Order: sequence, then structure tokens, then C-alpha cells
Amino acid sequence: MYVKKIKLINFRNYINLDIELNKTLNIFVGDNAQGKTNLLESIYICSNGRSYRTSKDKELINLNKTKAYIGLDIEKEQFTKSVEIKFEKDMKKRIRVNKVELEKVSELIGILNVVIFSPEDLKLVKEGPAERRNFLDIEISQIKPRYKYNLAKYNKILMQRNNLLKSQPQKISQDLLDIWNTQLSQVGAEIITERVRFIEKLAIISKNIHNKLTGELEELRLEYLPSFNIDGLNIQDIQLRMKSILEKNIDIDIQKGSTGIGPHRDDLDIIINGISARIFGSQGQQRTAALSLKLAEVELIKSEIGEYPVLLLDDVFSELDLNRRKYLISTFKDVQTIITSTDDIDLEKLYNVGKKVFFIKEGKVMIREER
Repeated sequence: MYVKKIKLINFRNYINLDIELNKTLNIFVGDNAQGKTNLLESIYICSNGRSYRTSKDKELINLNKTKAYIGLDIEKEQFTKSVEIKFEKDMKKRIRVNKVELEKVSELIGILNVVIFSPEDLKLVKEGPAERRNFLDIEISQIKPRYKYNLAKYNKILMQRNNLLKSQPQKISQDLLDIWNTQLSQVGAEIITERVRFIEKLAIISKNIHNKLTGELEELRLEYLPSFNIDGLNIQDIQLRMKSILEKNIDIDIQKGSTGIGPHRDDLDIIINGISARIFGSQGQQRTAALSLKLAEVELIKSEIGEYPVLLLDDVFSELDLNRRKYLISTFKDVQTIITSTDDIDLEKLYNVGKKVFFIKEGKVMIREER
């Protein structure tokens, strides 16, 4: 799987861009604030239907324009597809795949799989549980469309239950509460079970990658921290236990006006050499751990769907030493990798791979080198 062509019109600082990419390695070099990250963002949007930088689509439109367009040509093993997304101020975005308009954004999932690593991903390790839950939700949704559906359903039920909890005690319907408890535990059990499977696979792959990235000096371990004990339970037992705890904790939930247990309260502990990386890890260790998780995603997606995703590296390659650069390029030589950097990277020292090098300045892109 790789992106063959990118076309942007009035997207961020790109007025009109039309370029073809190399199927393996692409490097975009330029100073800060020239549009390198915007380019990666456009690819990511065509994978997920939304930006990882903003929740407001109108911010994607050039300040002096009222409409914007992203178009990608994607080559896959079994077919070729085009993805087009049109944005217009104060209107819902329109998405087309092979000229057919999609009814729902969720229909886009699976057309293009991407893994992105940026400086912001340090939050995955060092900040609160919400960052790690978001990581799990985004990555599982790419390979399991039903997970995304269940997540949306769960959040809707959770909101309805919480609204009920905030009502005056005498107005709380026990029958309605029973319905929300049952539905929340049913969907919650599916989400938890899928997270367990994903983390088990990710843990094995990331441990091996982290070991190589650190020259066998560090061992990375992942531990799922659900909001209630699920040890040894199957999906049916998880559902029953969650429903039982929801019923048992009802007075506490009413007092707080929110639901105290469930997938929305889960966390993921990232452990290096037996200690929590979030609490005790240095910034270098946290960055390497985050990179290991992201690179592990690449292999995990390949094992699940049979094709490698596109790997996007936003301004992080220059922070890696020579050995880590060499490991990354040699290990993922069959993966389309798109790198942004403020430095002109000397790849001859790394690996003999085909590549395209572009220079970006003020939203304009020029090919500097092609091999």
C-alpha cells in the first residue's frame, strides 16, 4: 500500500500542489512553518476522515479562501483507489472514493492505513490516560471497523447514562437505568476484549523493536489497566461483572454525576526495565518508547490486513542517532515512508534505497533529488 499522488487546493498554506511520491522513501526538507506537517496532515485525513491537529475542518481551509480540496491516488495490492475530500466553510465535508460519495466518514476507514509519529506523540507516554486511550482507539479502529462503531455507540450510551445520573434522585427511572447498564456493559465488554487482544499483540512486537532501538539495553513491557479486574474473564464474564459493578456503585455515580467504571476509565502502563516510563522515564526514554509503539503498529497492521501501512515521520528523524536511523530505514524498507525534516539527511550512510527528496518553502514543493 502506498500513496502515488497528492493533489491539494487551498489546503492550509498550499494553494495548488500536485506531486507524485516514491513508493518507498520520501523526504520533505524545509524550515519550520513552511508546510511540511500540513502535507502529512492531508494524507492522515484521507485515512481517518479527520485531522490529528484540529477538530475544526474550517481551520484546514486557506485563510483567504472559502473551499479546500485533498486528493490522493492510492495503490494497493488488489486495487487502485482515489480518495477526494472537499471542505467548504460552514458546510459538512464531502468524501468521495473512486468518484462515489460516501454517506458516512466511517466508510473511509480501511481504504488507506497510516501510522504517524510526531513530537506530539511524546504525550502518549508522559501525559494522562486519555492520551493512551485515544492511541488505542485510533489504531484499533484502523484494523477493526466494528471497534469504531462500538466506540461511538458506547460513548452515546455513556452520555445518556450520565445525563440520567445528573437528574434529581427522585426523577431517576430505575427501568431506564437498567437499560443503560445492560447496554453499556454489553458494548463495553466488546471494547475491552478488543483492547486486550490488540495490546497483547502490540506488546510482543514493540518489545522486540525497543530492544533493537536501545541496543538491547532496555526492555519494554505493556500492561493494560482496565477500570475493574478482568483477569481470566471471557467476554460474557466481563459483561456480567461490569453490569454488576455499575449496579453496585449506583449511589456513588449519582453523587458524582458520572459513570465511574468502564472502557472510558482504562489506561495503558508503558514500562521500561520494570518501572513506569511515565513517572520515572527520561524524555529520551519516553520518546524511544513512543517510537517503538508506533513502529510496532506498522508490523501489527501488516499482520492483520496483509499490507504495510504508510509510515509518516514528522520532524523526528533528525532526533535519532545514526544507528537508530539505520535500523528504521533498513527494517521498514518495504514500507512507504514519508519523512519531514529541517535538516538535509544524508541517507547514503544509512541504506541504499530508492527515494525522492523534496524541498518545501512557503507551501511550494520542488523535487531536489530522485533515485
